[in-house]
Amino acid sequence: MVVKPQYKVRFAGSFTSLKDMPRTAKPEFAFIGRSNVGKSSLINMLMGQNIAKTSAKPGKTQTINLFNVEDRWYLADLPGYGYAKTAKTRRQQWQRMISEYLLRRPELTNVFVLIDIRHEPQPIDYDFIRWTGENQLPIAIVFTKADKVSKNELKRTVTQWQKLLSTEWEELPEMFISSAKTKLGREDLLNFIHETLKQIDLSSHKY
Repeated sequence: MVVKPQYKVRFAGSFTSLKDMPRTAKPEFAFIGRSNVGKSSLINMLMGQNIAKTSAKPGKTQTINLFNVEDRWYLADLPGYGYAKTAKTRRQQWQRMISEYLLRRPELTNVFVLIDIRHEPQPIDYDFIRWTGENQLPIAIVFTKADKVSKNELKRTVTQWQKLLSTEWEELPEMFISSAKTKLGREDLLNFIHETLKQIDLSSHKY
């Protein structure tokens, strides 16, 4: 796959519930992570343009933001889980919205779970990943902000996660190292999406 400098992206809308979302009949790739993990920056890096709003304040994304990419697939930018300076009832609404989307969205093809590489495994990230496993959701883990740590620190944190997950997972999820600043991981992530789309095409043409 030849990775484009910039992708044709069309904003498809912001939604606060699954029932309001359009049925697209196209593969959908969701991005989620703890608040302030660098999700918007990663999405913008992948698409080669600023489509997701970035903010230094946790909890900026409060809706499911849907984007049409190349009329081929959809990108879903989900609210972050965990701490956000907002009312507890509002956070609970986000969690219900996220759970409903992840468990009942027919178009959902893969969930990219973002983890800040600067920190050792956090219970909130582990609990979410464990929940996706219990519900048999297809996920891939993306470690963000790799430019902010040394290679040794990066390797140590990834190894910690591999050991932690291997205690319960027979097969570990795909793992990617990324940096929105240096564009590290852009090609690998886009190739993963491309290969997934190709497999869907192949399976849909089987008779």
